Amino acid sequence: MQSSFFPQHCVTSDSPQFTSSFAKFSASLGLLLLALLSTPAHAQSAGEQTAGADHPLLMRFPDSEIVEYDRTNELNHQLVLGTLQRTRGEVVPESAERLKGRVTRIVYAIPSDYQVSDVREFFVQQLRERGDSILFSCEGRACGSSNYWANDIFKRRILYGPERNQYYLAARSNTALENDPFLALYLITRANKRLYAYVEIIESEIAVAPQALVNEGLLAATLREKGSVVLPWVQFNTADGGEEELDDPSALDYLVRLLRTDPEIRVYLVSHLSGPELSLESLLEQSEKRAQLINAVLLEKGIESGRIEAAGVGPLAPSCALSDCSDRIELVLIQSE
Repeated sequence: MQSSFFPQHCVTSDSPQFTSSFAKFSASLGLLLLALLSTPAHAQSAGEQTAGADHPLLMRFPDSEIVEYDRTNELNHQLVLGTLQRTRGEVVPESAERLKGRVTRIVYAIPSDYQVSDVREFFVQQLRERGDSILFSCEGRACGSSNYWANDIFKRRILYGPERNQYYLAARSNTALENDPFLALYLITRANKRLYAYVEIIESEIAVAPQALVNEGLLAATLREKGSVVLPWVQFNTADGGEEELDDPSALDYLVRLLRTDPEIRVYLVSHLSGPELSLESLLEQSEKRAQLINAVLLEKGIESGRIEAAGVGPLAPSCALSDCSDRIELVLIQSE
């Protein structure tokens, strides 16, 4: 059987065809060796991914191309878990987690035929199918300045674009590993209509801070400036009797500190809840129970009852209905007369 690698016509070593072919082969081999020598050592070791390859945790969007890639070992990597603001000249998130481990960063160029919503659904569906836990997400102007995300957080100018065209998500993956990886996804359509997806995978050895580092001072400033703020790290689970309970009441300690630091603040504590499988009546009832549950914990921790008015509104105030932040606990400032 004749191999397709070899030409069907014989070419001798002294023929012009051989000389030309050998020159091309030598040039190609030289380029290949140059590429191998310039590849970082960590990308060539056994068990490692080749530089520029997809990470096994996330499948790339169809027909997209990798335009930037790097992988580093970091001792204090910041995973953003809240919106961004600049305070005292520094861009800081409302909440974050500090992690130690290997960080893989990939920027994909998405074909121009697609929108942010298409790419978002593609990646989020992968997370849903695996059972990943979404820790935070935001969309459009609710995420804050795209300039902050591109230049201060990710340090990639290619990710800067109009605020209305952005989406961010942070999650913890559900894998069989001892320490489940964290991941972040940022989508942006630039002013030139080019769409990019930034993927960040953190294979954590240990968490430097096991819970979110919530800046209650920044939360209070945001509350006074914007009139409302979404509370990070408030999660629920179902108890043995079928009733919901707070997953970790100590997660509200930062809110207690916030209210004690600024004793003049009075707030509505609003529980938002959506879900096509439940009726409007059920969603209103369950969101009301969540609001009252949180209110009871705050009262137990010494916050005066007159400072908080708790209510559940179900799906009736969907500031971000197309993303996961439609289920949220929100503080709304009660304006003083």
